[in-house]
Amino acid sequence: MNAQQLKNAILQEVIEGRLVPQDPNDEPASALLARIRQEKEQLVKAGKLKKKDLVVNPISEDEIPFEIPESWEWVRLSEVIDVRDGTHDTPAYIPHGYPLITGKDFYNGYFDLSKTQYISESDYIEICKRSKVDIGDILFSMIGGNIGSQILISRENYFEMAIKNVALFKQFPSKSVDSKYLSVFLESRVDHIKSIALGGAQSFVSLKMLRTYLFPLPPLAEQQRIVAKIEELLPKVEEYGKAQDALNKLNTELPERLKKSILQEAIEGRLVPQDPNDEPASVLLAKIRKEKEQLVKAGKLKKKDLIETPISEEEIPFEIPESWEWVRLGFISEIVTGKKDANNGDENGNYYFFTCSNTPLKSRTYSYDGDYLIMPGNGANIGQVIHFNGKFEAYQRTYLLKTYATFNLEYLKYHLICNWKEYNQDKLFGSAIPYIKLNNLLSYPVALPPLAEQHRIVEKLEQVLGEIDKLK
Repeated sequence: MNAQQLKNAILQEVIEGRLVPQDPNDEPASALLARIRQEKEQLVKAGKLKKKDLVVNPISEDEIPFEIPESWEWVRLSEVIDVRDGTHDTPAYIPHGYPLITGKDFYNGYFDLSKTQYISESDYIEICKRSKVDIGDILFSMIGGNIGSQILISRENYFEMAIKNVALFKQFPSKSVDSKYLSVFLESRVDHIKSIALGGAQSFVSLKMLRTYLFPLPPLAEQQRIVAKIEELLPKVEEYGKAQDALNKLNTELPERLKKSILQEAIEGRLVPQDPNDEPASVLLAKIRKEKEQLVKAGKLKKKDLIETPISEEEIPFEIPESWEWVRLGFISEIVTGKKDANNGDENGNYYFFTCSNTPLKSRTYSYDGDYLIMPGNGANIGQVIHFNGKFEAYQRTYLLKTYATFNLEYLKYHLICNWKEYNQDKLFGSAIPYIKLNNLLSYPVALPPLAEQHRIVEKLEQVLGEIDKLK
């Protein structure tokens, strides 16, 4: 159960008389109702109400939505509350004056006057003859997507205002209905009120519907106990909601955080144990050097590709085991980029085309065959790495990495996924669309394990990361 569902359940307990116990010493709602009727008769005599306001529409058994305690009474809202609305006209708006409040100007108990229109003093006085807003009143939105939003007017949020297309719930002078209890009731019935709203694209709630809406009236003393209990419970529900949101966020982020942690363990040499029988990474580097020398002789590499740029202590982000070596990415892999002005692919045009958003399309660019890592070179996807086995096309700002034969390409993929983006965040170029310079990629320091350990790391990662994916 989430926080909103918990709150809804509490509100339902309220209006069904199950939140607080009944007290046999309370004056029953029937006596309260009789007193309100007597008060309304006096208001009719004083000319403040009309005789039709004394008319009571009977409530049939079929209308009653749920049972209430014996000390309560089912009534229609207009029997116990003065229900009216604001102006239906549109007065002339002026830059400064009295605010004309509509249903768009309040939400969830708070005013938002950022888009409020203002009217003259004369228009304000005229509207207030029909619907003067006082402390203790409730404004209730009657039209549009904001139907059911309400605000209880208190000393803290009161200001002189006129209202338009907004229902106004006013207590009678004896204050026989607690405004906070009424507010709780209205909130509990918002979904039902929305469901019976009229109209299509611009739905609305009629004043007649609100006046005849069924209201479970408790004894006044019980109304006050309910309000006190609600004020005690709702802050706890809010705290529960915040805790639940934090837990949901943690649950959402946990798999990725676990992956990040596991990958970091892997490239620091702490995921699998070192084996003293493994051929050390220094021997692997020697093999790569020899392989590259042969490629230079064959004309597939240039002599400059044999140059090894030392890695300084300042560049090393973490410690690695003794059997490992730090080496630059450009020394252990061939890195190429796609170009726009290239030849066609095969005669059928059935190549994959990788943009910086990794979207398969068709294009005229160089094609490549075999195992590669594909890294977006600019945009929001910087740092993503794809291991692709096959024939594809490459696009400008997408880097293609192919390691030499004596290397595990999957290990390099995991290394880049784990550490590339954060390590190079301050080395990106461009502002609107940041991008990676090829030299930055070439100089990236890689923690190189023995080849046998690379295989063990990849095998362990595939096992552990597969289990983490099941958590999503």
